[in-house]
Amino acid sequence: MISIEHKIETHRTAKAEGFVKMAPETIRKAKANEGPKKDVFITARVAGVMAAKKTPDLIPDCHPLLLEKVEVVVTPLEDSVKVTAEVSCTAKTGVEMEALAAVSAACLTIYDMLKPLDKNMEITGIKLTEKTGGKSDFKHQVPAGFRAAVVTSSDRSHQGLREDLSGPYLIEVLKSLGLAEPSYDLLPDDKTLLVSKLNSLCESGVDLILTTGGTGLSPRDVTVEAAKEVIEREIPGVMEAARAYGQKKTPYAMLSRGVAGQKGKTLIVTFPGSQGGCEDSVKALFPYLLHAYKPMKTGKPRPSAANKAGEKCD
Repeated sequence: MISIEHKIETHRTAKAEGFVKMAPETIRKAKANEGPKKDVFITARVAGVMAAKKTPDLIPDCHPLLLEKVEVVVTPLEDSVKVTAEVSCTAKTGVEMEALAAVSAACLTIYDMLKPLDKNMEITGIKLTEKTGGKSDFKHQVPAGFRAAVVTSSDRSHQGLREDLSGPYLIEVLKSLGLAEPSYDLLPDDKTLLVSKLNSLCESGVDLILTTGGTGLSPRDVTVEAAKEVIEREIPGVMEAARAYGQKKTPYAMLSRGVAGQKGKTLIVTFPGSQGGCEDSVKALFPYLLHAYKPMKTGKPRPSAANKAGEKCD
């Protein structure tokens, strides 16, 4: 099976439909339970539910999923029977195949149970009609003129004793999201220098600053302290999401002290210095993090209680 370990869990839904064409008389007999096999439509619904749950056993590349909902509806029409299925779960991969399997099995069951009455039946129109929850649902268009910056904090890399892998990796990630060439700075683990650089980037109008390094427990790890000095409003959920993602892969993710927050219209996020930790954080946060710019750029502040009171007095 294709690896889905890099994906995040989201709520997934899928709807599918299909038809079994048959003579109107066949439909009448099925509805009246006059055929040799009884309860055709009820049995088809049960078969559809069972097929959805058995999809990984039927389709080699499908992943086993803990389905939260499988609903199969069988609707007799004038010259066909329509089958629809809706499936949902919270998982790393979608449930399109489960919905299609449910419809297919229900249609085959109808065909099997009514074939003694109608030799000209035809299964047709099986297709996916809707899906939600995949990565494509969370894509966000990068605003024109969007600027990003990467800052690596590492004594050893700054001294040329170790190659900086995480900084260039973040630059490539940002470029893959459609951003113009981000700026890049390699600094020692020095709080004063970091605070100065972060403030300078914010004042120059950079929209997104990603730092890497200095989020651990070493006495020289001061990036978090520097960022907190610059950040005006913290966004705890950002790094909570990154740590939660990383924790499923390694128990050491809990030791990262990374923070995220705003200064004006600039978003600052502090990533781990290790390439593995940096990659996990990227997988957990992008492209979803870019949604922050919609409320940041267009959101209007609510009037304060004092303003409201003043308006009333006026």
